Amino acid sequence: MGKQRSTATHLDPSFASDNVAGISPSIITALARVNEAPAAPYGGDAASAALEEWAQQEFGSQAEIYPVFNGTGANVVALQAMLPRWGAAICSAGAHLNNDEGAAPERLGSIKLLPRAAPQGKLDVSDIEAELGAVGFVHAAQPLAVTLTQSTEVGTLYSLEELAAVSAAAHHHGMGVHIDGARFANAAVALGVGLGELAAHSGADVVSLGGTKNGALAAEAVVVVNPDRVAGLGFIRKYSMQLASKQRFISSQLLELFSTELWHRNAEHANAQAAKLAQRLQDLEGVRVAAMPSVNAVFPEVPAEMAARIQSSYLVHTWDTAPSGNPVLRLMCSWETTDEQIEDLLSCALPRRA
Repeated sequence: MGKQRSTATHLDPSFASDNVAGISPSIITALARVNEAPAAPYGGDAASAALEEWAQQEFGSQAEIYPVFNGTGANVVALQAMLPRWGAAICSAGAHLNNDEGAAPERLGSIKLLPRAAPQGKLDVSDIEAELGAVGFVHAAQPLAVTLTQSTEVGTLYSLEELAAVSAAAHHHGMGVHIDGARFANAAVALGVGLGELAAHSGADVVSLGGTKNGALAAEAVVVVNPDRVAGLGFIRKYSMQLASKQRFISSQLLELFSTELWHRNAEHANAQAAKLAQRLQDLEGVRVAAMPSVNAVFPEVPAEMAARIQSSYLVHTWDTAPSGNPVLRLMCSWETTDEQIEDLLSCALPRRA
């Protein structure tokens, strides 16, 4: 894709990522509550027990939930538990797992990835079928899992029907299905379903459930929807350095976020602000937004001089180069993106008056 990542510390980071947002106030309150008294470590606390109950209510009575520190950890732990040592995972070539996790799947998880050049970041049934030639061939890692990103790195969204079709094909050929759900909440809001409904309709066996991008602090989880598809996940979490001694501080955040309407409000706001930003950008001369955002990411094609103006003040990544030669920027909205921030960015995009 030719992504150019800017790292300048003096630039406004407001639209660089949804990771730039702070912590939702009610989550800070939840952290303060569990800080009032001692509690058993390593998940033996009341907040962790309540989180397990919530997961079973949301994802089914067989569901298990394992809090972890970050999304990379969630993905690597999940796939290790799903794959034998000779197994491999089919993914989109543009997936975060393939491009943005510092080779953690390979180096720490010993996971072979099988990237597919998926249009719009979405795998389809043909991608599953294309890897079947390796099945039973001793010289090739065996395709035994499929990992889907919902929503994708390019801001697109699998429909429920698309997810179901890919999962059905994977299961038919004996593969497990994992979803990288760093923005699972944004996807659920966009599709008008609950978290459990999205998992159920998708056919996912395991979901990496993201909390950090939606208002939490270093709080993610591996949700096992189908325990028959994993082995030793608790042990893997420990040796992968993702087991928190004071787990109550992760569990309480996830509980506050997901057992209330907070996840929905935060994701809904982020999605709505992205739609607003895209519409306002499209009104500017020379700007083209190929597709209105499905979730909280906007990818506008802008004139080079406009990109230069924006990037002189804002930490904004150049994501691609359009056929016109103009840069395509990536702009992310978050649960706390304001109308004022959007207007400030638009003002920066316009030529300065003499």
